[in-house]
Amino acid sequence: TGLEQASAPDSSFERQAKRRSSARVEPTQADEEEKDAHDDEDDDSTPPVFWRASANAVEADDLCEPKTFQEAVNGPDQVHWRKAIRAELKSMRLRGVFRAAKLPNGQRAIGTKWVFKIKRKADGSIEKYKARLVAKGFKQKYGIDYTETFSPVVKYVTLRMIIALVVFFGWPLDQLDVVTAFLYGVMKEVVYCVVPEGVELDGDFDCLELVKAIYGLKQASRVWNETFDEYVCSIGFQVSAYDPCLYIKIVDGHCVLLLVYVDDVLVTGSSADLIARTKGELKKRFEMTDSGKCAFVLGIELVYNTDGSVTMCQRRYVDDILKRFGMDECKAVVSPADLSSRLVPSSAPTKVNAPFREAVGALMHLMTATRPDIAFAVGYVSRFMENPQVEHWTAVKRIFRYLQGTKSHGICFKPGDKVDFRGYSDADWAGDHSDRKSTSGYTFLLMSAPVSWGSKKQSSVSLSTSEAEYIALSLAIQEGKWIHRLLCEILAAAGESGPELKILEDNQSCIKMTKNPVNHGRAKHIDIKYHHIRDEVKRGEVKLEYCETSVMLADIMTKTLPGPRHKDLTTALGIHACSH
Repeated sequence: TGLEQASAPDSSFERQAKRRSSARVEPTQADEEEKDAHDDEDDDSTPPVFWRASANAVEADDLCEPKTFQEAVNGPDQVHWRKAIRAELKSMRLRGVFRAAKLPNGQRAIGTKWVFKIKRKADGSIEKYKARLVAKGFKQKYGIDYTETFSPVVKYVTLRMIIALVVFFGWPLDQLDVVTAFLYGVMKEVVYCVVPEGVELDGDFDCLELVKAIYGLKQASRVWNETFDEYVCSIGFQVSAYDPCLYIKIVDGHCVLLLVYVDDVLVTGSSADLIARTKGELKKRFEMTDSGKCAFVLGIELVYNTDGSVTMCQRRYVDDILKRFGMDECKAVVSPADLSSRLVPSSAPTKVNAPFREAVGALMHLMTATRPDIAFAVGYVSRFMENPQVEHWTAVKRIFRYLQGTKSHGICFKPGDKVDFRGYSDADWAGDHSDRKSTSGYTFLLMSAPVSWGSKKQSSVSLSTSEAEYIALSLAIQEGKWIHRLLCEILAAAGESGPELKILEDNQSCIKMTKNPVNHGRAKHIDIKYHHIRDEVKRGEVKLEYCETSVMLADIMTKTLPGPRHKDLTTALGIHACSH
């Protein structure tokens, strides 16, 4: 079906059609009132977001997002959706995405689907209506339609580290968005797709050959990443040795950094002129939307405070998940877990009638991005995914109640005179009452706020507190070495020396075990894989220091804490309410 059967084709489509060969792909009709306006319509290329419960999930009805092409072109917002559809098709034509073809014998064409999304600003207001034509990549066959599919995305740790260093150096942080990014990647495999709704073919053609990698194809993100990487490296950037989505360039003693998440690009550096030149070089190759100062990235709001600090928060996302799971009017509590609760796995034949997996997934997304204060609570309830019961669902609702009172809380990076970097490692011995295994926890702070954290149940039973702490320290050192190397790489580009890797530990016996094989009789059974700690300490690559348990910030990652203790550690971690 076309957009409208009664009206004449849009003038821009007619002009483009005249420039094409006999194999043409053309929308059928356009709206009379919009036919002259859409030529200048901007578009952006954030890949279509399938709103899953494990990510940014909200009710589709609340956003008025149609699920089908017919709903879009016949619904109450049809004017906006038709404009978005035409903008998408126009962009595809300009990029040479399709080539009309006849389907060869023995070949099959994969299906396509329109995905509609309302893009909103940080305050929830509508920014634009977006329509994306995607391929049904789940019908592709390995070795025929695709081979390699892996494509890197920037790690949250790297994003937080860049923002912390932006605060330290006082650098600008600009945001660019590549318009229809995937359409720049040229296909290596021959893939055919059916004719999408809203498109008609001239001549004796019955399908489309994909020249460029559209959204939905299994290899689409990889093809785009290779295209972007090749160009960025050609203009003098080098890929970070520790994050393939971080690019570094040094010119005359100044540095510029690119941080890439699919089609979202953050640009920062020590020279405003170098940043401007870099943006100009990128715009020569890719059509880009320049948003200027970054205020909202990957669903995270950046709040620039008057004292020079920057807060990363997800208050809108918290509102969304509270509403989705019916907890938007719940009573707030002061901690994310009940101190008296003792959860154990259940062998009951039935599960609780509640969206347990979806809720835990939504909380996990929040926890990994900006909320280390719920790390243990979320990790604890995730142990019961297989057969959740009422008491497990009650524990999940407790986390929602905690979020109700801390919606605007986020990570606050504060300026300082030096690069303040340190780590904490802790363990809760035999804290799991079902199998008596311990929980490891760690956090690494940069500029007074955490850039990395973790809460993980240990895989074996520890026979003592010092053994549990030793195993936890191994996990912390593995993470800490990577973070430290990434930090030193960025600081070296900025002409600064890197700090030492210092980890604080509150167990004296554990510290002694890292330096000498003391207490051999009680530690001889510890797996050899953990003894890399001794080599790291001996070589001086890691410095261990003792700290009192009262100031052990990783304590919040290992166990349920009383409300006052939880609040104190949350504040000490640099998690504060951001201004509205």
